[in-house]
Amino acid sequence: MTTASAYAEFAAREARGVSATYERLALAISGDAEVLALLATVPEAKRQPNLLLGVVRLLGGPVDDPTTFRDFTTANWPAIAANLRTRATQTNEAGRCALLLPVLAALPQPLALLEVGASAGLGLYPDRYRYRYGDHRIGTSGPVLDCRLDGTAPPTRLPEVVWRAGLDLNPLRVTDPADVAWLEALVWPEHHHRRERLRAAAAVAAADPPTLVRGDLVDDLPALAAQAPAGATLVVFHTSVLYQVPTARRDAFVDLVRDLPGHWISVETPDVLPHDAIPPVPDRTLHNVLALDGVPLAWTRGHGEAMTWFGAP
Repeated sequence: MTTASAYAEFAAREARGVSATYERLALAISGDAEVLALLATVPEAKRQPNLLLGVVRLLGGPVDDPTTFRDFTTANWPAIAANLRTRATQTNEAGRCALLLPVLAALPQPLALLEVGASAGLGLYPDRYRYRYGDHRIGTSGPVLDCRLDGTAPPTRLPEVVWRAGLDLNPLRVTDPADVAWLEALVWPEHHHRRERLRAAAAVAAADPPTLVRGDLVDDLPALAAQAPAGATLVVFHTSVLYQVPTARRDAFVDLVRDLPGHWISVETPDVLPHDAIPPVPDRTLHNVLALDGVPLAWTRGHGEAMTWFGAP
């Protein structure tokens, strides 16, 4: 896929109906020879739309108008390119916990959670958020996570979490203003509710910081998993992470995580983590697949706003 087509697809499948600002910008970039030529000067993995748009916003660039965005990007390309090379999309969307909850609540309790690609660790607190699946509500404190759930009954309890740890090549700290600024830059412009939710989830994490380890998802996962307390069900999970991992390392991770004790929950696109015999996607927008121990269970939207269950209850 060319960079131009990647931006056009992002506009059509991810941003359309979700962010008019990013849809407009991505379409403009897909046809802008000068900006595409600048993107060609950084590694292919660093040309992705979310990363470029987040970096421009972090540096104070305009995103409301394609022309002013283009002018800022071309005038400030050295600083933008430097950030593209050193940063990664670390969207720490607490809303994705609403996708995990139906599985987590059904596993043997208590749980020891280990998130791969944890960013700042906001996904490690599914027991400390509130959830709203239509008219069904769970939890009494923390930010509210809204999710449209079709195809199965909503969960009826929160999980019991006795240990939580995260693994990331570059862990972020919710107590570091620069790290929080990057997390906020990754939230799409119109998504004020997600920005408020991020701040509320960050307050939850800051009150009881998780163990965050700088490390590789293959080389360093076994040692961290071995720290999980005896008597707790180990759950290794990741959401929208493996697309950033080279194929060989991705395959090595899958082989490794399958052999660990406990359970493995994945939320990834089917082209990144293929599954056999999954039903057609609900619509033309980009969906991930929620799977437990490699068994696909549901189609999910990227920020946790909806899921369509097709697996066993």
